[in-house]
Amino acid sequence: MMGSGVPWPPSQVLLNVGGKKYATTVDTLTQREPESMLGAMFSGRHTVSTDDVTGMIFIDRDGKHFRHILNWLRDGIIPTLQDSEYHELLREAEYYQLLGLVDNINTSLNKRKDNDGSVAELSRTEIIKCIQSDRVRFRGVNLSGLDLSKLDLSFVDFSYSCIRKTNFSRANLQKAKFGDAEAEDSIFQDAILRECELIGANLHGALLDRANLQSANLQDACLTGCSLYEADLRSAHLQSAKLTGANLKGANLEGANLKGAKLNSANLQGANLQRAYLREVDLRDSKLDGAKLGGANLLGAIR
Repeated sequence: MMGSGVPWPPSQVLLNVGGKKYATTVDTLTQREPESMLGAMFSGRHTVSTDDVTGMIFIDRDGKHFRHILNWLRDGIIPTLQDSEYHELLREAEYYQLLGLVDNINTSLNKRKDNDGSVAELSRTEIIKCIQSDRVRFRGVNLSGLDLSKLDLSFVDFSYSCIRKTNFSRANLQKAKFGDAEAEDSIFQDAILRECELIGANLHGALLDRANLQSANLQDACLTGCSLYEADLRSAHLQSAKLTGANLKGANLEGANLKGAKLNSANLQGANLQRAYLREVDLRDSKLDGAKLGGANLLGAIR
């Protein structure tokens, strides 16, 4: 049972974060990052509900990394963690709006990147600030290795940018521009890429499983070795695209224009190619088991 809300006067604070109990002080929670959610919560400007029995304040978050949050607020240091744990801590830091901690975690992650010496020029936090403006351009910017998952990046211009191994999973990239971008091994899993411009983009080895690419323009794009499992490519423009060895199992290519595309050794099992324009397409050694080809134009296709 939670007690009635009262102004927060005591210096000691007892917290229950997702079932894990912590004891700290108001000064710790407010001094290093006063503009954060925790800083505002315990600033004295708000009332805080406590449990009548334990006197604890409950925060409904995973308590695993909250000790690292407190150590950052106490000493301004971040722990040495595995990359996967850093990403978990990053989520918590973003939730609590601890921008200083977010920047430090991203700096540590970027230092570990071994991508031909390529280091991102901006942090996730800086990008979040940028996309709040009316017009966003990252033309020619190096964003390699950043975690940009789940962000709203619709209409953003990434033309000529370097986005190798960048994580765009579940991001909204509708009508974004990626013309001639270097996007090898990047992750677009479950991302929205409707009406995107990817002309000439290098997406070799990229992961695009279940991505929504309806009406996207991928003319002359390099998609060799990509995974497009169950991707939605209805009415997409793939003229002269290189899809050698790509996994298109279960993909929906209904009405797509693939004239002159390289689909040799591609996996098209169970793919929907109905009414697709497949003139002069290279289909040598491709797997077409269960593929739907009703109404497809295969004139001059190489099989």
